[in-house]
Amino acid sequence: MGNADTKLHFRKAVIQLTTKTQPVEATDDAFWDQFWADSSVTIQDVFALVPAAEIRAVREESPSNLATLCYKAVERLVQAADAGCPSEKERQIVLNCIRLLTRILPYIFEDADWRGFFWSTVPGAGRAGRLDEDDNDDEARPLAESLLLAVADLLFCPDFTAQSHNRSSPDTAEDIRSIDSCEYIWEAGVGFAQSPPLNYIHDLNRTELLKLLLTCFSEAMYLPPSSERKNSNPWVSFFCSTENRHALPLFTSLLNVVCAYDPVGYGVPYNHLLFSDYREQLVEQALQILIVTLEHEAGSAAGAALQALDGSASASAGEEQEPAGPDNLFVNYLSRIHREEDLSFILKGLARLLNNPLVQTYLPRSTKRIQFHQELLILFWKFCDFNKKFLFFVLKSSDVLDMLVPILFNLNDARADQSRVGLMHIGVFILLLLSGERNFGVRLNKPYTLRVPMDIPVFTGTHADLLIVIFHKIITSGHQRLHPLFDCLLTVIVNISPYLKSLSMVAANKLLHLLEAFSTPWFLFSLPQNHHLVFFLLEVFNNIIQYQFDGNYNLVYAIIRKRNVFHQLANLPSDTASIQKALQKKKKKSGISRTSSTEAESMEGSRPAVPAEPGTLKASLEATPGIDKITEKSQVSEDGTMVAVPHPDPPPSPAAAGGSDLESSSERDHEVDPADSDAARSRLSSVSSSAAWSANPDWVLSWKTKLPLQTIMRLLQVLVPQVEKICIDKGLTDESEILKFLQHGTLVGLLPVPHPILIRKYQANAGTAMWFRTYMWGVIYLRNVDPPVWYDTDIRLFEIQRI
Repeated sequence: MGNADTKLHFRKAVIQLTTKTQPVEATDDAFWDQFWADSSVTIQDVFALVPAAEIRAVREESPSNLATLCYKAVERLVQAADAGCPSEKERQIVLNCIRLLTRILPYIFEDADWRGFFWSTVPGAGRAGRLDEDDNDDEARPLAESLLLAVADLLFCPDFTAQSHNRSSPDTAEDIRSIDSCEYIWEAGVGFAQSPPLNYIHDLNRTELLKLLLTCFSEAMYLPPSSERKNSNPWVSFFCSTENRHALPLFTSLLNVVCAYDPVGYGVPYNHLLFSDYREQLVEQALQILIVTLEHEAGSAAGAALQALDGSASASAGEEQEPAGPDNLFVNYLSRIHREEDLSFILKGLARLLNNPLVQTYLPRSTKRIQFHQELLILFWKFCDFNKKFLFFVLKSSDVLDMLVPILFNLNDARADQSRVGLMHIGVFILLLLSGERNFGVRLNKPYTLRVPMDIPVFTGTHADLLIVIFHKIITSGHQRLHPLFDCLLTVIVNISPYLKSLSMVAANKLLHLLEAFSTPWFLFSLPQNHHLVFFLLEVFNNIIQYQFDGNYNLVYAIIRKRNVFHQLANLPSDTASIQKALQKKKKKSGISRTSSTEAESMEGSRPAVPAEPGTLKASLEATPGIDKITEKSQVSEDGTMVAVPHPDPPPSPAAAGGSDLESSSERDHEVDPADSDAARSRLSSVSSSAAWSANPDWVLSWKTKLPLQTIMRLLQVLVPQVEKICIDKGLTDESEILKFLQHGTLVGLLPVPHPILIRKYQANAGTAMWFRTYMWGVIYLRNVDPPVWYDTDIRLFEIQRI
């Protein structure tokens, strides 16, 4: 009964606040204490007992009361942080204040007039609540700063969120101001060796504090997307600055809690059904705080410092001078992690968690499946992007394959689900980033022996085969909103192709099927940039023939079998009548041709990729820039080093009928997934930029003459007669004999001089930074449903849509 009483008491206080027309004095403690001192209400209760309509009503009709409520709640947190929460009652007050602020903050942010409120100073605050931290401060701190510093202190509060080291007597609480929080790091790992005993109360309290922190940072959701917006999130900037004395131990705690987490625990089947895993909730919040705090503008002064940190920008005369690094201390610390054991701990932790949904057991649903794989991918992305030592460490051994397989699993699983377009993009972006490094291509030659159930054809081969088979599946059976990713998918294959020692027959046939589909005249003439896909595939074949001919007899055989595709490409008609005729055929087609691809049996235990359930919520995404905007070409020189290639692009920019030059593949900027419109902007639909455009003979000739067909034509010229002769002489009908012949054949001295290897390396820019910001916050919005922190508030960064 007691709980019902406290709820009633709390609800009465809320009603009093909403019905009072006169301002209530800040000194009226009896009134304000009703909200936190006399009750114990869960965060779910707070959300139920403080309805959105009432918060907005107070905001509009008695703004001074809402301001005082926020101020008093922050004041109580500051006092508690100063005192170190010595009693159970104090801790309950802290939790009530946290819950109330978590409920109210989004309604402060959604109103532009209120957004500056937390950054203003409250008159007299310095006297009343010592919100100004130090006695010698003449200026009172803005409310936001006081709140953030109090939360940081409370995250290392002995007996509340950390194991107490003080064992003398319960009365002498450790002075929170004098403790060294580096001794209270939450978990062993980077920079900390002891693993404190698990305490689920501490985990719950940390989780609530982190949820409030995330709510503070979420002001970003209430500002419309804009690439111009260089000014960073003020809450994050302050929290990750030198003003926060706990920045290092907190960054370390968050990182270690995530990377040390093992959802399977002791391996007891169904253990997750028997008891609550409070650590999982903490891990999820810690991960979300990490990805939000690690947001960092490329191109900023911090970006330059970060480059200097990697050594790429600092060629100073011999002496080891450490540059200052970015202002954001979390980014700074992340970029400096360098010890092998630390890098290994992080990589193994991320790989363990990402592989969790793939772990198959004989007892269905007997092991816990984590749901935060999207946040893990964003964190892995940030590590690779900000810490080049980590990237090289990942690629140094086959451990990178422990990341690759779950990424491919997720791409394959999400390909038919429109609500997971963002997951598809982040997976492909990570593979694009990795494929810019030679070691990635080399690692892919390791045989693929795992049997993760995926609905793809069974094959025997390498991890490269797995990647190609899944990319083929995405292109031929993904939904239409994935069309803008085709360039990225093929760029990844181009980047790895010079290093692939032996493709399986299944993968070789998939590549040829893609060429067949993309080189049909109706597809090539449909949109101004479709021919780029053919250029990419030809580049793949050329790289393999020139640099890895010996082991790739399956691919050579597939090219010989499909030689008519290459001959048709070389003889592509370019007169107006033929163009019109091809486009008439287009009207009868509805997508990539799927008929000529014979699907083998899918893997055992797999389930087909399914579309989203009707009514599923999804967050809209910003457009992603075209492939030429997010990559930079580098040429691999003979000693293996990379040299940047100046800009003019081999595949020509298509000249529009009106004579204006359309940008190459970045033209798709306008068409890529601007999810404010639900229509699938597919490559095969006319888009605003191409509406006035139509294929003409000059345009076709401008790129047809540049098709890199010489190497393949030479190969066909030499090998086709030899293969035909063997078949006739020996009466062969069995392809294994032909493959044996090709296996021992050689084209040394017969092919054109090998072309230099071109690698397209990922380059961050304002467009991708904006995409990541909207994607990250969209994920966080949709994943925080209990309680629904931002539900039904006026979000501006993206739209929430129902499938």
